[in-house]
Amino acid sequence: MSPDDSELIERCRAGDLTAFEPLVEKYRQRVWRLAYQILRDREEAWDVAQEAFVRAYQSLPAFRRQSAFYTWMFRIVVNLATDRQRQRGARARALGGEPVPEEEWERSVPDPTADPAGLAARAEQREMIRRALDSLPLNYRAIIMLSDVEGLTYREIAEVLKIPMGTVMSRLHNARKRLRGLLGPLLVLILALLAVLVAAAAEAQQVVRFGSRVLLASDAPPPSAQRLAPAPPDERLEAFLPKLRQLFRYKEYTTLERYRAEVPVGTTQRWAVPGDRQLEITPEGVSGTTVRFRVRLSRGNRAEVTTNIQAQSGHPAVIGGPRHGDGVLIIIVWGHPIP
Repeated sequence: MSPDDSELIERCRAGDLTAFEPLVEKYRQRVWRLAYQILRDREEAWDVAQEAFVRAYQSLPAFRRQSAFYTWMFRIVVNLATDRQRQRGARARALGGEPVPEEEWERSVPDPTADPAGLAARAEQREMIRRALDSLPLNYRAIIMLSDVEGLTYREIAEVLKIPMGTVMSRLHNARKRLRGLLGPLLVLILALLAVLVAAAAEAQQVVRFGSRVLLASDAPPPSAQRLAPAPPDERLEAFLPKLRQLFRYKEYTTLERYRAEVPVGTTQRWAVPGDRQLEITPEGVSGTTVRFRVRLSRGNRAEVTTNIQAQSGHPAVIGGPRHGDGVLIIIVWGHPIP
């Protein structure tokens, strides 16, 4: 076990709660990634990762140093994720339903700046990987992930799964043989493309700080009931007004709501908006200092705005919205990746 891990664990056992935070920070990406590879669902993977760390902390008094902390931690993750996957399958069978791919949950306007050929190629690669791995039994899939994604040795995999090392070797051999039977010469390509999944998982770990502002654009000041009270001088909005007037041609721009959030990529934030509406903003990816967002404004079951945008801290995105009162709603979004 790493000397640093050993020292932190001893401090935790002595009652120092802050000593567990460095362990979480050190292993959270690998823990989430392993859960995600088994479950293929970002939200559920976050739930499992959080529960795994809670259980690990509660079980530290029983942790014996016969294995490394991370292999012990991985064992907790594999058990939780496997149980969650089996429960999900049982619910689907009971309800007679089939899982719906994430990309089918909601259709949105494609990002006009994206390269269609590149997007299609990456989508085809992800689909190839998904189908290949989904064809494996759960125990085969877990061992492929531990070996070919996490890079664990046979001995470490045996510790995580609590099986003999010979079983690890035979199970890994059978898993690869099964993939080879399905994919033939594509097997080498599939194993290489596992890096795509790792990259996607790493991106999903990125945390984004972002904010949104909902304005009412009109030719006359809105009723006082629609204003934020009291309304202090808004230097940021004042500096942005010339651009808004150029874009929308209205005279008055009044802030109705402001929102802030700090969430991992892929996490949707929802807020109530005037007019019985709901605003949903999801940071979907990061490139340098630019954040890609999916934005959806709905009223009841009807989507009034669905679009993909890009924003930065000093360069917000502006979205024209639906009619509201004597004017229209405008949504402004800024984003800032957290290193």
